[in-house]
Amino acid sequence: MAQSTTYDPALVVASFAGIPISGYADGTFVAVERNNESYTLMVGAGGEAARSRSRNSSGKVTFTLMATSPVNDYLSAVWHADELLGTGVGSVIVKDMSGGTLCIANNAWVQKGPKVEYGKEISTREWTIEAESIYINAGGTVGISVDSY
Repeated sequence: MAQSTTYDPALVVASFAGIPISGYADGTFVAVERNNESYTLMVGAGGEAARSRSRNSSGKVTFTLMATSPVNDYLSAVWHADELLGTGVGSVIVKDMSGGTLCIANNAWVQKGPKVEYGKEISTREWTIEAESIYINAGGTVGISVDSY
């Protein structure tokens, strides 16, 4: 029996500040990354090497939504409330329900609102969420057994 896996983008779920994210654009619709490397290598003049650990676990989550997604209105409200009152800090979660990938941060905020564009076709809105500390478990997709011929 061969091992086969199936990825389904509909099984990637995300939320920010209690808002379920939906209305994703085509292509890459969620991106998660740390801001810094975990370790930095230092090599001396004689070739001795050592590494320095960074305790900076901050990162970014970027959601790319269609301009028609009502989630843009909710994210705009959180962003504006944060700019006016400092109340836009919340949790961000990205989970692949068909696998082991989980990204989570408790102290996150809208770092940058989207660029607004209009053209012949529906445009996108790219939301950048900054996180003070982000946990990333980049897992695989669950395998499905199939008979091989």
